[in-house]
Amino acid sequence: MDTYDRILTNTDIREFDKKIVSKEIKMKVLESGRVCGSAMNSQHWHFILIEEEDGLKKLFEDSKSGKWILNANFAVILTTSGDLIIDGVKLSNNNYKTIDLGRVLQNMKLAAWNFGVVSCIYTVFDIESLKIDFNIPQDVTPSVIIGFGYPVKKVVGKKLRKHIDEIAFSERYGIPINSK
Repeated sequence: MDTYDRILTNTDIREFDKKIVSKEIKMKVLESGRVCGSAMNSQHWHFILIEEEDGLKKLFEDSKSGKWILNANFAVILTTSGDLIIDGVKLSNNNYKTIDLGRVLQNMKLAAWNFGVVSCIYTVFDIESLKIDFNIPQDVTPSVIIGFGYPVKKVVGKKLRKHIDEIAFSERYGIPINSK
């Protein structure tokens, strides 16, 4: 399957098989995040790989929206730190961190899917508990958690998405892309 097909068939899955994902695949997932581009090459992220059952249980306990993480084969906590400084001026808008983490997540999800490993993310958790449980420094912010594993059921990749004519326009908002 090529990259385009991977993109079209990648979907969020919250049910995982007990089959173990190899260390080699886990490292490739992390590497795909590491090489991602970032604002001004700031590389403001850190990744915490959670493989042990106790760690997954702590993620479960600290979660407000990702209780399914308990059944993942492994998870990654993505954190950000530092400020972007341009020409000696600290950038007060942190949107770049959100955009960059989105890019990292997409790289990780697609790298995993390349090996048949599915994933899902969540962002609602008790930040202070997470920092304590995983020894995250106060100046580092946990931003998102992504869980991985082999799927319980075969993934067909069919997604319920709006048609391209509903979301893409030509030259001006509201002019259908396929009207020319």
